[in-house]
Amino acid sequence: MGRLLFVYNPNAGKGQARKNLSVMLEALGEKQYEMVVFPTRGQGDAARKVQEEASDYELLVCSGGDGTLNEAVDGLMRLKEEGKPVPVLGYIPAGTVNDFAANLKIPKIPEEAIQVILDGASFAPDFGSLHDGNQEKLTGHFAYIAGFGAFTEVSYETPQNMKNVLGRAAYFLEGVKRLTDIRPYSVRVMYGEETIEGEFLYGMVTNTKSVGGFKGLTGPEVCLDDGKFDVILIRHPSNAIELQNIINSLLTRELNHTSNIFYFHTERVVFESKENIPWVLDGESGGVHHRVTIYNHQRALQIMVPREEAAR
Repeated sequence: MGRLLFVYNPNAGKGQARKNLSVMLEALGEKQYEMVVFPTRGQGDAARKVQEEASDYELLVCSGGDGTLNEAVDGLMRLKEEGKPVPVLGYIPAGTVNDFAANLKIPKIPEEAIQVILDGASFAPDFGSLHDGNQEKLTGHFAYIAGFGAFTEVSYETPQNMKNVLGRAAYFLEGVKRLTDIRPYSVRVMYGEETIEGEFLYGMVTNTKSVGGFKGLTGPEVCLDDGKFDVILIRHPSNAIELQNIINSLLTRELNHTSNIFYFHTERVVFESKENIPWVLDGESGGVHHRVTIYNHQRALQIMVPREEAAR
């Protein structure tokens, strides 16, 4: 009989994890795991619990939104860096958007997600880490996106009760409130032998096929385990024509068809600016930095996915 650590956020989505708790535990109990259940009570709880105890388990099951998943991934990655045993990760999406689950075709229905955990196959996607300053102090890890600029703070600053009542519309309404606050950041971006400088409205380093529930915003060549991120930078448009070109390029996914969008693949990228810039990791606050280095960790963790997805 193996050991299972079950970490869930009772407030994610519309309290979905709390509502379905008994159903989830009964389904997981079919495999007769020795199970420990841990409900999170605040930010950082999941990461701490995973880092401190997950090495004692064969399977870690996480239920919550992208933020809860981010904490579970951060805890597991820190375990790996400490040289400790790392359990396989199972994910039951219970948030408002669930981009990461959509990437890997993990079902939103709890019973179906649990069947994937129990009867699916393991897959090892890439994960990322963000490091602060010239000394590259580790700030945190991310499962699918690190970003700065326009609207990136909307996800973690939208009140949870508003998300629960309005769902995705809550993000839209919070974004509209911030339209007047949009401003560019002066940034130097370095990757490989290349350097890009300019005034950017938005930048993201991703390993995802959808952002905020919208597919196609991260380019046409996304591969989840190739050891490279997709990086998109949107330069501040100087007129209405340039703005329309940006919108058209994003809609058609032809990201290199305008001089205001930079799109490239890399395993390491550095962002440097004179002012501190707020960063977001998987929709959660990643701190404020004037220099960050982001690394790709290829096939870093094992996660349970549908068998047909693992076979691709």
